[in-house]
Amino acid sequence: MNTPLAKKLAMALLMALMAGGLLACDNNQGPAEEAGESIDESTQSVGESIEELGEDIEEAAEN
Repeated sequence: MNTPLAKKLAMALLMALMAGGLLACDNNQGPAEEAGESIDESTQSVGESIEELGEDIEEAAEN
């Protein structure tokens, strides 16, 4: 078999396998992922609250 042709066929096969692997992945989240997202949202909420508190303190100090 011709070497450049074999390389092209091998690359096409590799790409097909990779595409098949991506399609086989499901989007269902497990309990750990859901817990992680909940923690992220809580942390973001706390950060926003602290930022608002800092702004309120800054405004109070100016007055």
